[in-house]
Amino acid sequence: MKKQFIKVVLSFAVIAGGFTSCKNSSSKNVSRATGWKINAKEGGFQYNSDFKEQATAPGLVFIEGGTFTKGQVQDDVMHDWNNTPTSQHVQSFYMDETEVTNVMYLEYLDYLKSVYPPSDSKYAHIYTGALPDTLVWRNRLGFNETMTNNYLRHPAYAEYPVVGVNWIQATQFAEWRTDRVNEIMLEREGYLSKDAKYKVISGEVGGGFSTEAYLNKPESVYNGQIDSLQGKRKKDSISSFAKRSSGIILPEYRLPTETEWEYAAQAQIGNREYNNYKGRKKYPWAGDYTRNGQRVGRGDQLANFKQGKGDYGGIAGWSDDGADITAEVKSYKPNDFGLYDMAGNVAEWVADVYRPIVDDEISDFNYFRGNVYMKTAIGKDGKVHVIRDSIVYDTLPNGKIMAVNLPGEIKMIPVGEEETFLRTNFSSSDNRGYRDGEPGSTRFYDRFNDDDDEENKIKMYNAPVSKVQVDERGELVRAYDKSNTRTSLINDEVRVFKGGSWRDRAYWLDPAQRRYLPQYMATDYIGFRCAMSRVGSKSKSKNKTPRAKKVR
Repeated sequence: MKKQFIKVVLSFAVIAGGFTSCKNSSSKNVSRATGWKINAKEGGFQYNSDFKEQATAPGLVFIEGGTFTKGQVQDDVMHDWNNTPTSQHVQSFYMDETEVTNVMYLEYLDYLKSVYPPSDSKYAHIYTGALPDTLVWRNRLGFNETMTNNYLRHPAYAEYPVVGVNWIQATQFAEWRTDRVNEIMLEREGYLSKDAKYKVISGEVGGGFSTEAYLNKPESVYNGQIDSLQGKRKKDSISSFAKRSSGIILPEYRLPTETEWEYAAQAQIGNREYNNYKGRKKYPWAGDYTRNGQRVGRGDQLANFKQGKGDYGGIAGWSDDGADITAEVKSYKPNDFGLYDMAGNVAEWVADVYRPIVDDEISDFNYFRGNVYMKTAIGKDGKVHVIRDSIVYDTLPNGKIMAVNLPGEIKMIPVGEEETFLRTNFSSSDNRGYRDGEPGSTRFYDRFNDDDDEENKIKMYNAPVSKVQVDERGELVRAYDKSNTRTSLINDEVRVFKGGSWRDRAYWLDPAQRRYLPQYMATDYIGFRCAMSRVGSKSKSKNKTPRAKKVR
């Protein structure tokens, strides 16, 4: 009887062990849907089951998202109220620790000049179109030629924020940065050889690397020579190309949305108590004053801005903010998110198209005005269309010629009826004027007018028209809109910039302040920084609500 009992116990132990073994083996490499193996050497479904969380890309700081009050709650001395308070929620994202500096932008220019030499006629204007406008420093009644000649390239200004960059150039820099960072990520994981990126710069390999081209048609990258640039994974007979499911390709660098920028500048993290804010910051730092109130550094200015008429930096020998023009990044303390110069130094481009009203009735989640939805172009052969030598250039209203695409990129086209038919969340490709400026939203729009001439229709935003005209010799005809009936400077090519600059008074340091400028224009006081979306969890660590102490 005793022996029989022991046998029964052992049988249960074996069965339990079998269940345990089955449970352990099904954790990540066996499908919970089908029971099939995942990542089997024999083939089948391949997936990065070891992925933990998104890597923090070079130069970025993690910003945990949340709910906040977007807009002005301080006195509005300008009486424009173009940013009335609304409650918004922002998803977690990453943002550049500092503004993009001259040396960072020079690296971009050096790459373009090496890979797409301007001496080659088919690459004309790629490099020159990316050059910042150094003439922004000139003033009719001021001597600023030193900055005109030296600010961008002299090593003395290497870690100063780049200026003279228009909105279009800033977005193109972000696209270039995306490709360079993903190149090095693929190199680290063995998908590309270590010398691949340098062979492109030296001219040994034609073309370049595009993240979207690699994901959609990897054999087209590096002008079709990617097989010779494969890394150790090719030698180990593992999958030759990474996919989105590999978890290695990072989301794109981009300009932050206005809502993201304002949230990051406020940095209310230091004022949180449970699920509420204790007060409201007027500046990116705590307190209602621009001077340091701490014992160390008491009285020093906390940002680089204009103190008063003719006062850009204080008295010689005892400077208020240590700078007369821009300042070297990290010259002042960061805010509670670890971001530098979210007030002062230079104002910054954000992604949004400007409108005076934030339409929170439609969206209070990741609010952004500027969506233009695109899709990859498919050729007659049913394959993704990769651009080789058919580079498209655009002449801006001010005469600057810029490349719309680079060789090796995927051709993109606006979405059509296939994507918009019977949808409730969007009905067109271009949504920049949705509910505020497009024809259907203006009270002056004559929906029964058969005249297709847009000039004859009264619009809500009647901005000056800058038509690009070219004569028979291919030279730009510089014409001005001399109409006396223009009612606004707002259109869909006008972008928001945020934050005060070295030229601005303290009023503009409030993160809620917003201004706008045509996207093709540049100044000596507007720069930019990049952002990147967060994929996956909202936070890097599990937030725990503080528990009340037990009373004995």
